[in-house]
Amino acid sequence: MTQQPLRGVTSLRFNQDQSCFCCAMETGVRIYNVEPLMEKGHLDHEQVGSMGLVEMLHRSNLLALVGGGGSPKFSEISVLIWDDAREGKDSKDKLVLEFTFTKPVLAVRMRHDKIVIVLRNRIYVYSFPDNPRKLFEFDTRDNPKGLCDLCPSLEKQLLVFPGHKCGSLQLVDLASTKPGTSSAPFTINAHQSDVACVSLNQPGTVVASASQKGTLIRLFDTQSKEKLVELRRGTDPATLYCINFSHDSSFLCASSDKGTVHIFALKDTRLNRRSALARVGKVGPMIGQYVDSQWSLASFTVPAESACICAFGRNTSKNVNSVIGEWKKPLGSGYCMGKGLQVGPRRI
Repeated sequence: MTQQPLRGVTSLRFNQDQSCFCCAMETGVRIYNVEPLMEKGHLDHEQVGSMGLVEMLHRSNLLALVGGGGSPKFSEISVLIWDDAREGKDSKDKLVLEFTFTKPVLAVRMRHDKIVIVLRNRIYVYSFPDNPRKLFEFDTRDNPKGLCDLCPSLEKQLLVFPGHKCGSLQLVDLASTKPGTSSAPFTINAHQSDVACVSLNQPGTVVASASQKGTLIRLFDTQSKEKLVELRRGTDPATLYCINFSHDSSFLCASSDKGTVHIFALKDTRLNRRSALARVGKVGPMIGQYVDSQWSLASFTVPAESACICAFGRNTSKNVNSVIGEWKKPLGSGYCMGKGLQVGPRRI
């Protein structure tokens, strides 16, 4: 895939099926198709100012916008819904909804019937897009990254976010929970330190998470809470930027500040590498966890100084797409790239 320069990126997000990605930028918003890589549309600075967050609803005309950056036109405490299909000479004509809060919005997630808005200590769920009304409000542990994921499946309405206990995940089935009522939280004790990254697979049957340490990625069944597998990114601490499943949940990819994107097999875990110590037999308890972990079957490098998100192409055995956006610097840049991945028998 060809490289496409981006300037002043403040955040990057794939849409729900990972076929597009959107860029919140100092100069506005850019929307790109992934395969083939091409710009689908943009909102310039004159229309929306500098942006802090942008979220797509599948491949529709609806975008959720949150102001940010150096010269914002909109507030960081408001989520604005932009309808690109709506006619009008003025940009205000395309702003069809607004959700305003008292504190900065850190993340937005959407599905066909709901929108989730994440603040540092609270999460709001609204019906969407027709006649929006507040359905749920959840208090959370301090969540400075706005961690949250929402299942896009028509069959399952699962929401996951950091639980009140350090290292835990809280799962809420929005379909079975009645608005205005309280229910016992469905909690998974995933890690010993705070959660740093979380992701659901497409059907919402598996949740993957990593802690602030960033060495392990753990996968859990969302129904039974059972740990399914433990994947080892590395031995040294790292900040994970992104975890994503392939469309059929056969593979998982993860990116971190180490400048490496790792790919793990989930359907056939024999493809994953394992420690040579696993062949030795019984080992002491101090290194037992290290031996039991599975290592990535493949990896590729990206610029370590640039934050990166990654996802799979439709042909999961061939392509892993990574979008690299350098938003830690005032005048950042970015590009999209694809890496080939051949999965099959390998010599050990």
